[in-house]
Amino acid sequence: MSIHRAYDAVVVGSGPNGLAAAITLARAGRTVIVFEARDKIGGGCRTTELTLPGFAHDICAAIHPMGVASPFMRTLPLEQYGVEWIQPPAPLAHPFDDGSVAVLERSIEATGAWLGDDATAYRRLMMPLVKHWEQLIEDALGPLPLPPRHPLVLFRFGLQAIRSIRGVAESRFKGRRARALVAGIAAHAMLPLESPVSAAFGLTLGMLGHAVGWPIPRGGSQSIVDAMAAYLHTLGGEIVTGMEVESLEMLPSTHAILCDVTPRQLLRIAHPQLPQGYQHQLQRYRYGPGVCKVDIALDGPIPWKAEACLRAGTVHIGGALAEIADAERAVWRGEHAERPYVLLAQQSLFDPTRAPAGKHTVWAYCHVPGGSSCDVSERIIQQIERFAPGFRERILAKHVFTAAEMERYNPNYIGGDINGGVQDIWQLFTRPTIRLKPYSTPVKGLYLCSSSTPPGGAVHGLCGYFAAKAALREGF
Repeated sequence: MSIHRAYDAVVVGSGPNGLAAAITLARAGRTVIVFEARDKIGGGCRTTELTLPGFAHDICAAIHPMGVASPFMRTLPLEQYGVEWIQPPAPLAHPFDDGSVAVLERSIEATGAWLGDDATAYRRLMMPLVKHWEQLIEDALGPLPLPPRHPLVLFRFGLQAIRSIRGVAESRFKGRRARALVAGIAAHAMLPLESPVSAAFGLTLGMLGHAVGWPIPRGGSQSIVDAMAAYLHTLGGEIVTGMEVESLEMLPSTHAILCDVTPRQLLRIAHPQLPQGYQHQLQRYRYGPGVCKVDIALDGPIPWKAEACLRAGTVHIGGALAEIADAERAVWRGEHAERPYVLLAQQSLFDPTRAPAGKHTVWAYCHVPGGSSCDVSERIIQQIERFAPGFRERILAKHVFTAAEMERYNPNYIGGDINGGVQDIWQLFTRPTIRLKPYSTPVKGLYLCSSSTPPGGAVHGLCGYFAAKAALREGF
């Protein structure tokens, strides 16, 4: 396919960040076109029938605290284009072997009621964050702010965020429930729980659970990108699907190219234009562990031992902090944990459009070594069965993505890494390279706008928004 007309900007990739970049440019009055290699837009934000007819499964992104908290996403008229947010009664449940459970409630006080003697310590940790959540999100999600807009709030947060989540949990709390609850939340970062800055992820996601909830979109995550695309069209933007960009020479004449890809793909499509030194920097970019994901069609709801789990959209399965830490360390040693830490979503409990009447869906994954082709779905099912006896008997069908298959599905998931690269202390703000403007490249008019730039993974659109703002400042 050839495009003969010129555009002010071209975006490669139609994930949430690519669409965010295109919307930001179109809002500024620029002509923009988006190219997507697949026949369907969305990147990691797609929904489809993976198991049986009538069962709608989110392929990657499923739970969206960032979707409702992001300063960029909050400016979009998503509801006008079909997005309906559903808030489960509780954002998160974390069950234990004895049938007890810790629940992250919308209320800090109600959460404390599940934590016993740690209720006061939990309130002291979380209350200042929730009180100032909007200022923290504004300063913490993006390139390093120079200077920060709310320095005192950011400094107080940073004192805890720079630490490991294990250090925070064991120094702040005495009981297993509170320790496991915050550790499970931080494990979303795909870092060892002893790693510096792992606390930042646990504190941020926990804070958002109280401030905005962990909502799900009715009908599936596809509705978010569909709404973004519909809004982009009203701004005059264009989207072309089924066109894989193999080199920059394929693109129409333009002032700016914004790539919603990882450094590895940028090297492939822009190799002739990139200076040798910058190529070496991109080649040193580090990718993290992958995920093995299983989607399941059920004949009924999950039979949790702890009934409170049925109130939560998300369930973290991994027992106590030490067990979760062991599982995450094993992955970083290149091993497949016997008892993996499992992140599970049960959207159909709150969204009846996800499955036929009386049936349900399960969305679950665990971390595995990057590039693994090992199907560990049986270990995931065993972990669920451990806290929900009889679960296996309710399975109607399942679909598995190994880490290697996740990359084949979406080339941005290098080795199955759904975060666009390691988000440790060395690569959190300096992704993909150490540059004052991380979205720019040495090539004039060429930008990265993927989750391999700050602030990293999740459906927030901020990588695309910041990259587009940089292009508007420099290229127009």
